[in-house]
Amino acid sequence: MRRPGNSLARSIQHPEWFLVLSLGTGLAFVLAGKTLEQSLDRPATLVLVFLWLFGVILGSAICVVRQAERIAGFLGEPYGTLVLTLSVTFIEVASISAVMLHGANNPTLVRDTLTAVVMIILNGMVGASLMVGALKHGEQHYNLQGANAYLGVILPLVVLAMIMPDYTVTTAGPTFSRTQEGMLAFLMIGLYMVFLAVQTGRHRGYFGTGDEEAHGEHEAPAPNRRSLLYAVVLLLLFIAPVVYLAEQLAKPIDYLIETLHVPAALGGVMIAVLVATPEAIGAVRAALANNLQRSVNIFLGSVLSTMGLTVPAMLFISHWTNHPITLGVEHGNMVLLLLTLALSIVTFASGRTNVLQGLVHLLLFVTFVFLLVQG
Repeated sequence: MRRPGNSLARSIQHPEWFLVLSLGTGLAFVLAGKTLEQSLDRPATLVLVFLWLFGVILGSAICVVRQAERIAGFLGEPYGTLVLTLSVTFIEVASISAVMLHGANNPTLVRDTLTAVVMIILNGMVGASLMVGALKHGEQHYNLQGANAYLGVILPLVVLAMIMPDYTVTTAGPTFSRTQEGMLAFLMIGLYMVFLAVQTGRHRGYFGTGDEEAHGEHEAPAPNRRSLLYAVVLLLLFIAPVVYLAEQLAKPIDYLIETLHVPAALGGVMIAVLVATPEAIGAVRAALANNLQRSVNIFLGSVLSTMGLTVPAMLFISHWTNHPITLGVEHGNMVLLLLTLALSIVTFASGRTNVLQGLVHLLLFVTFVFLLVQG
């Protein structure tokens, strides 16, 4: 197995050409954005602008993951995964905010995005990682204590944020009152901070397999401050254009929803794909490399950061901008959400995985996509 530091040192020398494309796209929309926006009624322009922005934002997000992995080579686990999840969370908040604050008010956007993120990660990403890992390596192992720690926090956060609003009576519909939202945000941030303390403190060993020590790979490479600073700067430079480009992407998404009347949930799915795809690539690559523990850290850490950080951030933005949001899932999505949580408990209950578990998760993901299209 190659040491992270050697790979990092070689890759860091390559020119980051995509950064030029990302910054160039931002400049193009600064100069010609108004003209392009006025031409969205032309199908060719609408498709071109959407695919252009979506592709550049997705590419930038993938580059963010790459830079986070470089930093992880210096910091080791679990700090590397933390850098990754926090970076992607920032992109997630920026993307949701941009679409939510542009055009007509869409109170269900946050809920639709959260639902799509949970389904893509806990079914699509988990299923793909377990499938490819099992097909290549057979039965794979991970630290059961770490998975239990993740799920022990994810389960109450998901239920409180996405199911509880359907059963409160202070406000009409699947919503919380302002006081309830404030309490929810406080509980979520507090629980996430406690989890971070556990993950990076006395129980840090829960989030590794112990094999690193046996192979002499448990320590991060000796820090090279210049290379580490370079990686951090690139990480920030790749994140920066996403904020502006997400605002530009909100315009064709709003046009699709408000003018062409595509399902409103599609906006949330598009955002979820943007933020989940880079992490999905990292999780699948780790499973292929027979490092399922890193895959578990990525996909469970991603769901946890979404619930523990993105939801409080969106509640704050909702209050600040006076854009009410709906959090409670309804109808078929509630059944799928509860089934996904129950299946995750079963999947991560033994410390080892197989191809059948991956297949079942993928089938649930296919069901989610089918119901999204058919209703």
